[in-house]
Amino acid sequence: MDRISEYARQRFVDFKSLMDGGIIVQQSPLNLIQSAEDFTLAATQHEGKPYAIERPPTEGELADMLFGWQVEQGVTSNSVIYVKNGTTVGIGTGEQDRVGVAEIAIYKAYTKYADAVCHKRHGLSFKELEMMAETGEKDRALVEEINQETREAKGGLIGASMISDAFFPFRDGVDVAIRQGIRAIVQPGGSLRDFEVIEACNQADPQVTMVFTGQRAFKH
Repeated sequence: MDRISEYARQRFVDFKSLMDGGIIVQQSPLNLIQSAEDFTLAATQHEGKPYAIERPPTEGELADMLFGWQVEQGVTSNSVIYVKNGTTVGIGTGEQDRVGVAEIAIYKAYTKYADAVCHKRHGLSFKELEMMAETGEKDRALVEEINQETREAKGGLIGASMISDAFFPFRDGVDVAIRQGIRAIVQPGGSLRDFEVIEACNQADPQVTMVFTGQRAFKH
């Protein structure tokens, strides 16, 4: 175990066999983001006009952004994850479009938040409580109470960081997350519409910060 660090940045060739007899051969990824200093505050130009993120990340946001980008390396593409206080609160994976996977991760966050509240309060999963309410074993008001609390807390996403394994082709992907209260975004950058995504962050109230990694985190 004391030699793991020696291999952390060594690349290897990965072989995967498929059910149809095919074989995928790919070089292992090498994550270039090893510290918060490796991030770049998002900036670009469009038609000669500069665009840049107006609010830099806080130390707490940087810690979550770095943690989230490390986690993202192992999530199957296309993916978006949400991180808060060193914990993943929603993971969307294996989708074909960026806005869709961002919405799936939001749904996961809401589901897990409701589960956590329900287990703490009743010692049950939320699905168990719903089933018991359907059969009359539990008061339906208990389900509605947790649903309301989850909606008000936006599934624990207020103040979270959004991590995307590839750039946003349009601003709609970040807009859905901003509406849930996220405060920071990590993405590779490089889209023709980076300027629109930067505008979305600067126009948010409160403002959202965003950094570029300069590297995708695709995993197949």
